[in-house]
Amino acid sequence: MDLDEAFLHTGEFGRYQKRLTGFLVLLQVYVASQSMLIVLVGAVPEYHVIDQENIPESKEDYDKYVHYANNFTSIVSEWHLIKHEAYKVNLASSLFFAGLLIGNVLFGPLSDKLGRKPVYLSGLFFDIIFGYLAALAPSYEVFAISRFFVGVMNGGMALVSFVLTQEYVGKSYWALTGSLTNLTFALGIALYALLGFYIRNWRTLAFVANCPGIFFFLLSFLLPESPRWLYSQGYTAEAEKVLESIAVGNSVNRPVIKLRLGAGAAKSGGPAHSVLDLVRYEVLRWRTLILMYIWYVCSLVYYGLTLNAGELKGNLYLNVALSGLVEVPAFPLCLYFIEKSWCGRGRATSGFLVFAGLGCIFTMFLPESNDYLINSTVLALFGKLSVSAAFNVVYVYTSELYPTVVRNAGLGVCAMACRFGGILAPFVPALKSLNPSMPFVAFGISGISAGIFSLLLPETCNKPIAENIEDLQLPAYQLLSKGDNIDARI
Repeated sequence: MDLDEAFLHTGEFGRYQKRLTGFLVLLQVYVASQSMLIVLVGAVPEYHVIDQENIPESKEDYDKYVHYANNFTSIVSEWHLIKHEAYKVNLASSLFFAGLLIGNVLFGPLSDKLGRKPVYLSGLFFDIIFGYLAALAPSYEVFAISRFFVGVMNGGMALVSFVLTQEYVGKSYWALTGSLTNLTFALGIALYALLGFYIRNWRTLAFVANCPGIFFFLLSFLLPESPRWLYSQGYTAEAEKVLESIAVGNSVNRPVIKLRLGAGAAKSGGPAHSVLDLVRYEVLRWRTLILMYIWYVCSLVYYGLTLNAGELKGNLYLNVALSGLVEVPAFPLCLYFIEKSWCGRGRATSGFLVFAGLGCIFTMFLPESNDYLINSTVLALFGKLSVSAAFNVVYVYTSELYPTVVRNAGLGVCAMACRFGGILAPFVPALKSLNPSMPFVAFGISGISAGIFSLLLPETCNKPIAENIEDLQLPAYQLLSKGDNIDARI
């Protein structure tokens, strides 16, 4: 039997698989707290400069000239990152996102070559170590460097854990597990804000927010290796044992699972697949280019709208919580549409991106007055809701478009493009110097164009998952090949 048939014999999404995926989904609470850490520990408390004309050059003398409000502490109040030093807060944030980019690129190919579990465990272990180092940092420089390495480990570990979440269950449940993963990340942002509300000392907050990592790390040793990865690498006997143990955990009578070796499954000791396969094969090359652009636009529009849709006034902690909760309605929406045969992954991605783009473009035609039921703020929030849904779909869609042997490599490259969008998003507001509407035009055109390009990708709803690159020569997997078979592109 093939792998999808084998999952049916295990119960496909039984009790044991629910525990496995539920554990990894809850991990997103920890991932979210690490991602959003700088928002609170880098916040600027109210402060008063006693003598504006004689601000000391020595930081040791700052305490005599600058008084901070005692409502909370942050790296700003501890290391006096104000005035000409204020850029260092954004620098620490940029270093974290640069680390995410590197982690996405490195961990994907490593887990495709070495296995999901060992790479995931290594990333989580060092994520915890560098997280504590950041909380105990004696200087800003140590803090910033620690945050960079937290980004590397956090980005890579989160990517591999997402793939594991998908590969533990039958393909028909990928949309559900993928959506729950992103939903939990959004809820994790709100929970982090709640934690910050009660813990106002930044070092204590950073330390406590990092502690759940130990719990997840210790329990992660109980996770099995991905049966899809084992099967794709030619470890058929090991894959059968994992599938049989899953069946037993699901209270299914132990089935006799005999997998037939896939046509391109790598034999033990054989040549390993790498990220270069994404360039070597034409069908993967075109697919990767389109997906990279879609991921880039999702990130650009998402973070751009977050920064440009009008900053919320009032309580800092409430604002952080709302930034996560506003995404929650997106997940049931996309979960509904991507499972419908008349919509599927491709049309859902296209539709949400186009709606996000239209929401941005229509924003520039509306006045700022609150007298209208539909005003610029409502449309901007609608745009963020739509792009959040698109982001959720594209995670699931991408994992289904790549064969198992290069799935993490493909996701890693796409996530790298995503980070470039996030890095660029803060600079888009500078277009306001040309015209106040230019940022929204840029976001709108980007969203609509990405939505159109997504229609060039094949639909994966109710289709089999490719385990090996050679599987793509089958009619069910063909796209952008113009009739060529895979052998002609080797």
